[in-house]
Amino acid sequence: MAIVLGEPGADRLSGVVDVLREWQDDGAPWQLHPGDLGWFWRFGAETTAAAVRTWSRDGRILAVGLLDDPELRLLRLTVAPDARRDRELARHLVEDVTGPERGVLAEGKVCVEAPRGALVHDLLLEDGWKAGEPWAPLRRDLTGPVKDTGMRIEVIGPEQAHVRAAVQRASFDGSTFTEEHWHAMAAGSPYADARCLVAYDDRGDAVAATTVWSAGPDKPGLLEPLGVRRERRGHGYGTAIVLAAAAALRELGSSSAIVYTPSSNVGAIATYESAGFRRLPEIRDLCRDA
Repeated sequence: MAIVLGEPGADRLSGVVDVLREWQDDGAPWQLHPGDLGWFWRFGAETTAAAVRTWSRDGRILAVGLLDDPELRLLRLTVAPDARRDRELARHLVEDVTGPERGVLAEGKVCVEAPRGALVHDLLLEDGWKAGEPWAPLRRDLTGPVKDTGMRIEVIGPEQAHVRAAVQRASFDGSTFTEEHWHAMAAGSPYADARCLVAYDDRGDAVAATTVWSAGPDKPGLLEPLGVRRERRGHGYGTAIVLAAAAALRELGSSSAIVYTPSSNVGAIATYESAGFRRLPEIRDLCRDA
């Protein structure tokens, strides 16, 4: 059967999330996580569906991609574990990401995030694509208990969505996250296995926040995103919210907690390591120059 490139549509998006859940494994290379779609869902189901591409054969999804850039410059791609070395699939993926007329990536400079060890990764390198900026993935095992820092941590519901949104905007330059975005995100199917956490200081001020995404029992859970208010950094709030995130994922049944950040962000890496995360080998997108 031929490989078919498709867009799932909002009504079939939850099925794509379920497929991604099945593919998650602690022994797998870094790959697209259901939580990545869950965080993108803040823009609404229709917009998220329009940013997703699937590659199927005989009705079975073999690869999923998320166009994580409004100008179609970045595709975050993952492949079914048993299809990572499938030559027919890999060649089809290369053709689709290389030709703008295929409706995946735009013309000019574009990048693809593909799992290390997948044949599509090798073929893109052979085709002249170059490694992009390095990112540092980190992982913490959750088989044992997670330290309680004693800091006040709250799980955010609809009534506190404005608090979560305010901390997000105060933590990231250029963030446009709003209360409405939170409600759209929480309405998505990935959020059924997610939690939003906010940390408060001794004065009762919200100082840090994160969202954690479970992929199901005994599978790695994702932290995306995590931030501390710019003016409140350097006081241990980052480590506290990271530990709270790990504890929340453990309660959800996750086998490990995973996160990644630019390798240049040494402060964030140090914070994760102070909370028991172990740095894994760097990952890089593959990019084609204009």
